[in-house]
Amino acid sequence: MFKHIKTSKENKEIVTSLTNNLGLGPENIIARIAIGYSISQNKQLNINDIKNSSGKEYSYSVLLGNNDRIYIAMICELYNTNKTDPDLSKYFKLHLDHGLSKLDELELQNIDQIFDFA
Repeated sequence: MFKHIKTSKENKEIVTSLTNNLGLGPENIIARIAIGYSISQNKQLNINDIKNSSGKEYSYSVLLGNNDRIYIAMICELYNTNKTDPDLSKYFKLHLDHGLSKLDELELQNIDQIFDFA
């Protein structure tokens, strides 16, 4: 498993903006929502499309918290793999960056849609 994951440089600003605009507390909350939102799209992302890691850094425990097994299970289900897959951290990064980008687009359109994906 990974120790740290960093967003892309572009998404560092998005994390701060969404956190401030939505008033959800710490920045890791919007990161968790972004991962969940991205996974909810039920689309496997291509590892070759991974973005830079010049943005906001999260430790494993801060990013996933006490629900780490749930996030891991969702990723494993989507990619039909298991928790020992060496690419698991890449899948998390892909979905973190993808989710943040999508949430940023949604906020511009209608903030209520952000929480209407479940």
